[in-house]
Amino acid sequence: MKITSLINWKLFGYLLALGLFGVVSIFPFLISTQGEILKELPISIPLVLSISILQSGLLISVAIFVGLLLGKKVGLGAPLLEKISKNKIKKEKLKVPVLLYVIAGVITGFTIIVLDKIFSQFIGVLAFESVPIWQGVLASFYGGIVEEILMRLFLVTFLVWIFSKLFRNKKPNPIIIWSSIVIAAIIFGIGHLPATAQLTTITPLIVFRAILLNGIGGMVFGWLYWKKGLESAMIAHYSADIILLVVFPFLIN
Repeated sequence: MKITSLINWKLFGYLLALGLFGVVSIFPFLISTQGEILKELPISIPLVLSISILQSGLLISVAIFVGLLLGKKVGLGAPLLEKISKNKIKKEKLKVPVLLYVIAGVITGFTIIVLDKIFSQFIGVLAFESVPIWQGVLASFYGGIVEEILMRLFLVTFLVWIFSKLFRNKKPNPIIIWSSIVIAAIIFGIGHLPATAQLTTITPLIVFRAILLNGIGGMVFGWLYWKKGLESAMIAHYSADIILLVVFPFLIN
């Protein structure tokens, strides 16, 4: 059987469309926060954004392909969208505990804020540039969609598959899954260091802060991905980012 025949291409299309929407959604935020840097580049901003769409689209396509392919082997994926893609459920009868996922994201967002306040007592306040509310709302789609595709659908699934192969487990056990979730969460935290480096000097405490604050979200979203599917992790992640990028900045300003 060909590998391509194992992929639900309709589901692939849904996820790719969502991913590209997430990529485009963050552009206003990037122009507001990094506009001066973009202007210094030797090519125009529209061309930079077009190249970004192409590069991100390719990366997301690979992540979705691998995530869906390996997800079938380890029991992970996007079950809700998959059912819709196969017309196995009627949309009017679709019942999703969205509120619970939103609450999980809101609690995660406020937990990160509280812990960041504690860290600020030792490293000072890291002031991020303020942006209009609508840009924060749009930018939250990037985290909720693109980062979940890359970190959960791809990375967690890939790690679970690798560990299952290494330990010869036909079905991944909780230890394998939690190990994968934790590793992905740590990588997710480390991935935020370049942005932090623009605000302060990188020290061991700053590294620990990045891993802890972002890792909390990674753990929550990873657990949701495992238990409820990618859609729940996306909703929770988006809700957490709304707290971090919209609600909290609005309250302090």
